[in-house]
Amino acid sequence: MQIKTLEDIKGTAESETVELKKIWKDDYLKTICAFANTRGGSLYIGITDNKHIIGLKKSSKLLVDLPNKTNNLLGILPNIETISYNDKNVILVSVKTSKVPISFRGRYYVRRGSVTIELQNQELTSFILKKVGISWDMFPDSRIKETDFNKETIEKFKELAVDRLPSIKLETSTKTILKKLNLIENSIYKRAAIILFGTNPQQFYPQTTLKIGRFINDSEIISSDLLEGNLFQQAEKALDILRTKYLISNIKFEGIHRRELLVYPYDALREAILNSLIHRNYNTTSSIQVRIYEDKLVLINEGKMPDEIPISDLNKEHISKPGNILLADVFYKAGFVESWGSGTLKIFNLFKESHLPEPLYEEENNLIKLTFYKVGEKVGEKVGEKVGEKFTNNQHEIIVLIKKDSKITIKEMAKRIGIAEKNIETNIRKLKEKEIIIRTGPAKGGYWQILRSNKNV
Repeated sequence: MQIKTLEDIKGTAESETVELKKIWKDDYLKTICAFANTRGGSLYIGITDNKHIIGLKKSSKLLVDLPNKTNNLLGILPNIETISYNDKNVILVSVKTSKVPISFRGRYYVRRGSVTIELQNQELTSFILKKVGISWDMFPDSRIKETDFNKETIEKFKELAVDRLPSIKLETSTKTILKKLNLIENSIYKRAAIILFGTNPQQFYPQTTLKIGRFINDSEIISSDLLEGNLFQQAEKALDILRTKYLISNIKFEGIHRRELLVYPYDALREAILNSLIHRNYNTTSSIQVRIYEDKLVLINEGKMPDEIPISDLNKEHISKPGNILLADVFYKAGFVESWGSGTLKIFNLFKESHLPEPLYEEENNLIKLTFYKVGEKVGEKVGEKVGEKFTNNQHEIIVLIKKDSKITIKEMAKRIGIAEKNIETNIRKLKEKEIIIRTGPAKGGYWQILRSNKNV
């Protein structure tokens, strides 16, 4: 950004990549450090928080001192320049993203929104590993022996991988197979080897488990299962238990053939489970959680989205940035996943084809949460469809939004769907006339209800 008019400053809110400071303090090297560790950014010195340009009286001295400070204390040389505005000098420090971790006095900082925060503990470890291109699963573990591996899992992998690794079927040595998969370094097995193919990975890493539970609400659980074993076994067990115990199937007849269809697309569940096993943060003490509620399924695991892929872009084409490089590679070679970042896009498409509400991805407090929604059984055989009558796309979206948040406002609906508020009001009136939804309570403080049973549904 070039400062030319006061209007330029008025339109420049502090953000992840912009910071305004009235004067210089050496403590602001934390901000420069954070910019370098995140997505880069611009630090303006001589501008108040309310965007008033006051300038610096000794800008020429600071222009000399700053390069020395950033070089000596941070090890980087950002671009530093003076910008004049109405005879007032403002210094602009432009910082590029660093390919290596940058510290300030032994501490590491990043930007979160418009705030500079210090990384600590597990988050710091994950950050440093990511910056240097190493994931948790790549570390060797001298405790692991060849006798710790599950022969049956390795034989199944050989069958699965024959299309992408044709020569694998001829191998008989466990050590040779794992070496070809880059799971051995200097004759020491890596973490990925044991959690992928181990007989009892939890002996080494107790956190490598998956929990499934049926919930009445967030605090009341009816039943649960703890899945252990290696990741191939967990993936298979999770899908089998979900299908047979937790998710009620709808019955469909094709001629004389009887088919059972899960309430959520099976391939989407499979993709979601595999993605969680591959991308989760294993440098923690938590398990992957699959929570089953009456109207939704929630999958939770620890981890963070890569900076290059905002969580809002998961329903679009995007690059692949696996959280655990070796796990992703082995699952790819087994034919379980693609390496093009298409997994989440596949999930969205499967739900769209099944006329179900769009899945919701959320990121909060170092957790990634994926929610699958379903509409009440009597609202229609498909989402947004009554028996013998289809809703418009906008009406369908309104039902989905109400299902997610019964207190959602018309203004928020208009914003989420991308149409005018008057159009929302028109569609709501039509849905009320069809006895699909009702409004309970006052305009402020009331809520929406989807009618689950009436004469038309």
